[in-house]
Amino acid sequence: MDKAKIEKVKSIVRNVPDFPIKGIQFKDLTTAFKDPEALRIICDETYELYKDKGITKVVGIESRGFIIGAALAVRLGAGFVPIRKPGKLPADTISVDFRKEYGTDTIEIHKDAIEPGDVVLIHDDLLATGGTMLGALELVQQMNPSKVHVNFIIGLSDLGGRDLFPKEVELTTLFDF
Repeated sequence: MDKAKIEKVKSIVRNVPDFPIKGIQFKDLTTAFKDPEALRIICDETYELYKDKGITKVVGIESRGFIIGAALAVRLGAGFVPIRKPGKLPADTISVDFRKEYGTDTIEIHKDAIEPGDVVLIHDDLLATGGTMLGALELVQQMNPSKVHVNFIIGLSDLGGRDLFPKEVELTTLFDF
């Protein structure tokens, strides 16, 4: 990983105090997504992490996980699968309820999205307490893929989310705060 390039991206991430609720210091990646060089760096560096892993499906979590997830799927020659909030997917779904740092939520995936034997990369923008990604991991694992990788652009190391994931699941972040 090119540390100088990663530092450039990290330096332009905006901090938004008290969003979505008081006490949360939200790390806003839209400042990096709107910068062509930063967006390219995120895509390139994430691709480098997974180019030799045999990924067949990239799963992006609504909504910021769609941005890099879809671009990464194209670069990896893989399919793209969305995980969405309830009622947004048109065909038969499975769902999971989960806890996150400021409440509870539900996510869904199409029942036919992952096939046994797929090598899956689940991508989202930020790892905080890990609730959303743990829910996504549970959904994907119900479909019996041969391997699951988990990736975030940002990790918030003080919140301990990384420690909640099973050891057999490779988890990467491009950088941490």
